[in-house]
Amino acid sequence: MRAVWLREFGGPEVLVPGEAPDPVPGPGQVLVEVAFANITFVETQFRAGAPGPFKAAPPVIPGNGVGGVISAVGPGVDPGLAGQRVVTSTGGSGGYAERVAVDAAAVFEVPPALALDAAVALLADGRTATGLVHAAGVRPGDRVLVEAAAGGVGSLLVQLAKAAGATVIGAAGGPAKVARVRGADAVVDYLRPDWTSSVGPLDVVFDGVGGAIGTAAFGLLREGGRMAAYGLAGGSWAEVSPEAAAARGVSLVQSIGTPDELRAFTESALTAAAAGDLVPVIGQRFPLEKAADAHAAIESRATVGKTLLVT
Repeated sequence: MRAVWLREFGGPEVLVPGEAPDPVPGPGQVLVEVAFANITFVETQFRAGAPGPFKAAPPVIPGNGVGGVISAVGPGVDPGLAGQRVVTSTGGSGGYAERVAVDAAAVFEVPPALALDAAVALLADGRTATGLVHAAGVRPGDRVLVEAAAGGVGSLLVQLAKAAGATVIGAAGGPAKVARVRGADAVVDYLRPDWTSSVGPLDVVFDGVGGAIGTAAFGLLREGGRMAAYGLAGGSWAEVSPEAAAARGVSLVQSIGTPDELRAFTESALTAAAAGDLVPVIGQRFPLEKAADAHAAIESRATVGKTLLVT
């Protein structure tokens, strides 16, 4: 089968297309014919060799989220699953390929009314956004700031916070990305030095940038406010200590849920999308063989919304 190999850590150019043996589903597993692979910012960090949640060592086929059709099942698995459209995490590797074998318990059936590419775009980002809104306790009347609001998670956070009854300010970097923010009550450009002056007091901050931007956003929170960090597009986490938060009566969201809750958040996002209540933004697609170009685009901050590989 066709795949993309990571044989050494480094820049995007270390992602090289090649051949790999077809996986065979073992006991309790299913074989998925991959149509789309999801790319996350964390995967670009893994490729570069930065510490993170993925522990695989080169040579390895990277990729942690895919969508496709189950073509075969292993021993002990219901044969009726064959032919089902699913999205699934791979456990940290194997996703940038035409086929992947995964635990049957890890797959999510895609609702009939939902396109497969949209379901893949929601696999990681939908779970994250739904969990963040739940963990931050967004309520009607809250004033909420969503950083990186033109991104995959950010665009979903805007929609979910609005659905919860909040007033939402979207923040994005540069005029082009500001113009791509949809659904917010107001939008600010956080690359402008005076961006915080037009935001006002906040009840919730979803920090997808970190660094000085996240730190400045923290300063806008009212007493009793909540801050949830979900990304570090700026290269580092915001400089917000638990002590500083406690001194101002601000709660820092440390976790968005247990494994069972995370699964429920994924199912919730897929159901909402199938009903038309949650719409992922797929900003760009790359052929499987161009995974290096996809990583380069993400790292250059040239992307909007979700980036998918197409097999």
